[in-house]
Formats: sequence, structure tokens, C-alpha cells
Amino acid sequence: MKPTTPVTIIGAGLGGLTLARVLHVHGVPATILEAEPSAGSRAQGGQLDIHEHNGQLALEAAGLTREFRAIVREGGQASRVLDPQGRVLLDQPDDGRGGRPEVLRGDLRRILLESLPPGTVQWGRKLATAASLGGGRCRLTFADGASASTALLVGADGAWSKVRPLLSGAAPAYVGTTFIETYLHDADARHPAAAEAVGGGGMCALAPGRGIVAHREAGSVLHTYVELTRPLEWVAAVDFTDAAAARARVAAEFDGWAPALLSLIADGDTPLVPRMIHALPDRHRWERVAGVTLLGDAAHLMPPSGEGANLAMLDGAELGQAIAAHPGDLEAALARYEEAMFARSANEAADARLIMDLCLGDRAPYGLIDFLTGNARS
Repeated sequence: MKPTTPVTIIGAGLGGLTLARVLHVHGVPATILEAEPSAGSRAQGGQLDIHEHNGQLALEAAGLTREFRAIVREGGQASRVLDPQGRVLLDQPDDGRGGRPEVLRGDLRRILLESLPPGTVQWGRKLATAASLGGGRCRLTFADGASASTALLVGADGAWSKVRPLLSGAAPAYVGTTFIETYLHDADARHPAAAEAVGGGGMCALAPGRGIVAHREAGSVLHTYVELTRPLEWVAAVDFTDAAAARARVAAEFDGWAPALLSLIADGDTPLVPRMIHALPDRHRWERVAGVTLLGDAAHLMPPSGEGANLAMLDGAELGQAIAAHPGDLEAALARYEEAMFARSANEAADARLIMDLCLGDRAPYGLIDFLTGNARS
């Protein structure tokens, strides 16, 4: 067997970590270069539902199914849809058969990190540029002026990837929707009406162009995303540095909605954080370039649909398996991986736009209810 080329991964998100873990399982050396200064330097987001057909397959390939099961939050698969007055239109309890158990992103990242050899992740390595040296090698230049060369480079560095320009001129474009994030702490005691509205898992209250979506997390925490179809100019006009004014401005978009729902915005314990939703073209792809590829949002950024983390992990697992299966022919490995990933991501991107329309389009919330109950029109 020919010597295995070491893999350089940019980004210690779930996709990059899964790739490194699967490579480690197969004895392939890998290094992750991550911009963050440490594993605990930034909060890692909220709950993720990990699906049987992609995320769980990736964790199985990584040999981490047992560790995954240990962090599942029981009851987290429950979901409900409300109308703006707080009336329950659909209530689906968690019966344990949903195939998409909920975990905290931070817990999932932790078990992946703990599964890697010490020193696999190099923290504080913020990539500034990547340039081709020819022959499949690349030169990396970091924000601190340091540089390094690679024999096999994987961009797992998210929406604004610094590796993507080596392969594609595509750039993320605003899709017209912004999610605004906040949290309520100790909600059952301090905000019982809001806690009751959310229920035991996830809740969405939707209308055309606007919605309030919340998930229950451990410790009586409610994690809320306010969803608004608005131009970037509207977002820019809100002063998010003035917490009280921002809450009042955003809550005003939901005038007449039930007080229990408005409480998720107006009573938030954390400042509102706007997250403008961007996406790459639905069928984003590139011609094969020696020694470089992408995974996750770097490859196929799409509107939120519950699949992003799952797809990134499946990308990482399949890429790791392909590299391990072709130790003497990296180009065959990358071509095999990209062929499957391009087809999968094109289908998922179309589905993601459909989900966005079901949630915020003209038929909201009834289009989503039909989808969830199997009555969606084609």
C-alpha cells in the first residue's frame, strides 16, 4: 500500500471534526487548523436533531454511536405548530420513534473533539488566504503572517470559506430572510406562559413573512429564533447594540400576537443577535482541482432546514472513507466523494428552499402542517 498523504482540514466544526475522526479510525493522519483560540472560546449554538439517514450514519462511521446516545435529550423530538394567537394547530409528542433525536451542538462537538488524538486541532490558526502551488499543493497564509503548505486541503470553514475560491467563484447571497436569536433562562419559573407555549420540544408560530420558533433546552432554557422576511436595509436600521430598543422594534413586527409568544422576544435574557440567511447556488459545484475539496457549508450553504449539521457530518464521513479507500489515488477519492456530495446537496438545497417557503410563504403555517402530516401538495 502506498504511503497515506496527510490531510489538512480548515475548520473545527462538526464536519471537519467528523472527517478527522473517520480518518483517524482508518489510520490516516490529519490536522485541523481552527481560527478560534480554544474549544471553549465561543458558545456552540443550540439543539440539533440528528437524523438516521445522514448524521447518525456519519457518527456510526466515526465509531461514536454509543457516545452520541449518551448525550441525547429525551423528549426533544416533540414538536408543535401554533397560530399567532397561541392556539395549538398541531402537536406531535416525542414517542421515541421520530428518528431524529435532539442533542446540544456543544455536546456533539465535545465528543468529537475527545475522540481525536491530542494535538489534532491547532487552535488560533485563522486562515487569511489559500493559493495553489500546482501539483495538488497549496500555500496557506494565516492572519498572524505565518504560512504552511498542504498536500491535501479540505475547506470545512463554513459560509465564508477562504478555501472555496481555489475551486469556485461562487459567493453566498442573502435569501431575503433574517433569523434573530435570543434565550429565556429558567423559563418554567420565570415565564411559565412562554414555557407552556413552547412545550417539551420545538415550537413554531408562523404567518406569511414572519415567525417565532423556539426549542426547549436543558435547564429550563428556551432558545428562540425570530424569523422575518425583510430586506437587509431593514436589519441595518435596527440598533442591536441598544438591547431594549431592539427588542421593542422586533416585537413590533408581531403586533397582536399572543403575549406568551411575544414574551419569547420582549423578555429575552440575552441581547438579540441577527443572523442574515445566505445561500450558495442550489447546484453549486466545481471542476476537479487537484489536492483540494470542500465540505459542509463551504460546499453547499443553504437556508436552514434541519439538515445543515447532518450534511456536514455525512460529507466528512464519506470523504474520510473515500480517502481511506484510495490511499494511492487521492484524485479518485476526491472525485468519488464530490460526485455523491454534489447530487445530494443539490437535492437538499431545493428541499431547504421549499421548507423556508412552507414556514414563511403565503400558506404559512398550513403549508408546514400539511408537510409534517404527510398532506403536502406536490
